[in-house]
Parts: sequence; structure tokens; C-alpha cells
Amino acid sequence: MGALALASGSAANTYAVLNLAGTGDNIIALSTLYGGTYALFAHTLPQFGIEVRFVNPDKPEELAALVDDRTRLVFGETIGNPKINVIDVRAWADVAHAQGLPLILDNTAPTPILCRPFELGADVVTHAATKYIGGHGTSIGGVIVDSGNFDWAAHSDRFPGLTKPDGAYHGVVWTEAVGNLAYIIRARTVLLRNTGAAVAPLNSWLFLQGLETLHLRMERHSENALKVAEFLNGHDDVAWVSYPGLDGDAYKEIADRTLKGGYGGLVSFGVKAGREGGKKFVEALELFSHLANIGDAKSLAIHNATTTHSQLTPEELEAAGVPEDMVRLSVGIEHIDDLIADLTQALAATR
Repeated sequence: MGALALASGSAANTYAVLNLAGTGDNIIALSTLYGGTYALFAHTLPQFGIEVRFVNPDKPEELAALVDDRTRLVFGETIGNPKINVIDVRAWADVAHAQGLPLILDNTAPTPILCRPFELGADVVTHAATKYIGGHGTSIGGVIVDSGNFDWAAHSDRFPGLTKPDGAYHGVVWTEAVGNLAYIIRARTVLLRNTGAAVAPLNSWLFLQGLETLHLRMERHSENALKVAEFLNGHDDVAWVSYPGLDGDAYKEIADRTLKGGYGGLVSFGVKAGREGGKKFVEALELFSHLANIGDAKSLAIHNATTTHSQLTPEELEAAGVPEDMVRLSVGIEHIDDLIADLTQALAATR
């Protein structure tokens, strides 16, 4: 129905929440989140008076017990990063809607090529365009996409910013002025105008270039990632592998219902040598770059517990699905033989 480009994926997630929630409100978030998003929800939003209640992403039946009359939305990641868990979008959409709440999903990891959340019942989607949409790690940006399907007026008491006069814009009532465009128009005319997280024009141009090859890259990312996961799954120096395309993976059945055309480019695994082994592995890599980004055409690797999720406590790490032996790979589009060779020599360095 409508979309809004912003300065970063973090800005997109922040605006997606602030467009509905304010002081005294709460939101419900699935706990397996990117480290920056987890920190935003657990520490920054509470400074604005917004409580975040975390829920197990595998248990949509637990949602109802967390909802009260100040709950404004349910937020999750289609594929949790870095746990690489796939959520049952249809089930979460159903339980959210039963409580009169919209389901907002960060769809960065699968991209619209592999998953179309609106067709599964989600209401609003965010993307860090910095990742696969850009594809080369050259630009920072984010996007909010509004399906236009959620009936804000039917739940007017929950969403006064959309259904009551808005003093930030001449007392307009957004649902009356623009109908089912209310959410995305308010995000543009109130949040973007007043807080200014505008995307850079050059970055926008680079994202448009990336979109032209996104379908081809996601096919190759997925193909290479499956082969890497199969290689790691049989390796003596690897304790465990998480990739939804593997037979026997805990999320294979959900992934087959949720994703189309591949399982994405992210693979997480545990090094048998533990936390120190994970660090040694990353430092020994030669083709893979040691970077916190995902979605580049080149392959990337990181030890999450000491980098992207280093601000989390041991309890928060466990809730986010980030054990200390975890290494996350963002598998690129290089030749698979070169990728396997690099992984082989780096794993040997952990012994």
C-alpha cells in the first residue's frame, strides 16, 4: 500500500514502534532479535516510557497472557538473527489479530524474494536496506512497508495517534483523512518530518541498483549457504549447525511453509573449541571478511557473543539464542569451492 525510506534499518524499526506507542504503552517482541534491535527494545525504548515484553518466538500461544489495554503491537524477525530461527508468521499474525494488534516484522534476512509476509498475515514490514537490498555494504538505509490491511479505526482506543486528532499535524485524524494509508502517512509527516532520519540520496540510488540483481543474488546466497551448512554439519570440529534448509533442522518444516525459493544466506554454527575457538576461527579466515554486516555479495563471518551481542548479559544472550561458541556466517556469492577451502583451514586453526 505504501512505503517510507529512512536513514537506517534501526530508524525503520524505531519509527515502526514510535508510530504507535508512547509513554505508558507497551509492545511485545519475539526475543530472537538482532543485537542492535534487542538493545533498542530492552534499554532505549524504556527511556521513552515504552515497556517491551519479550516472548518465546516458538510459542505464539503465550501472547495473550502478555497483552493488556496499553499493548500496541507485536514485533518480530521473520528469520531471527543470529539464531537463524524461522517464525511461523501465519500463527503469530492470527494470535496478534485476535488481540486487536498489528504484527510488524523485520524481513531483512529473507528479503521479499524469499518471503512475502503480507501474504501470511503480517501488517507492516521493515527492512535494513543496508543488507541484501544494497548487497555490497556500501550504503546505510532502511524501509518501512505498510500493507494497508490493518483496520486501525476498528481498534481506535489502542491507536489514538491514528484515530484521534493529532496535534503534531493541525489536529488531523489520520484514519479519516487518508483511510488505510494512515500508518505510513503519519510515519512520514510526523516522525520523519519532526525527527529527521532521512535517507541519503546517493544511498537511495545505490539501493535501486542493488534491487536490480536482488533476485539473482538471493538464489546464489541460498545455494551456497545450504552447501556450507551441509559441509559444517559433518565436520569434526563443529558442535552444531543452524540452517533451516538442513534436513532435521528444528525450523525446516516452518521454513518450508514460510520461505519460497531458498532458505537465505545466513548460517550459524558452534565451534567445538568454545568461545576462544570461535575467536580463533574468525581470525584465521582469509576469504571470509570479519564484519558485523550481513547480506554482502562477499562472504562475512563474526563471533556474535564478543561483537554484535557483546552488550547483552549471559541471560539476555540465552534469550536471544546466542551461545558463546556461536559463529554467524553471511554466505556470499563466491565459488563454493573457495568458500569450503577457507572454512576448512580456519576450522583447523581452532584445534
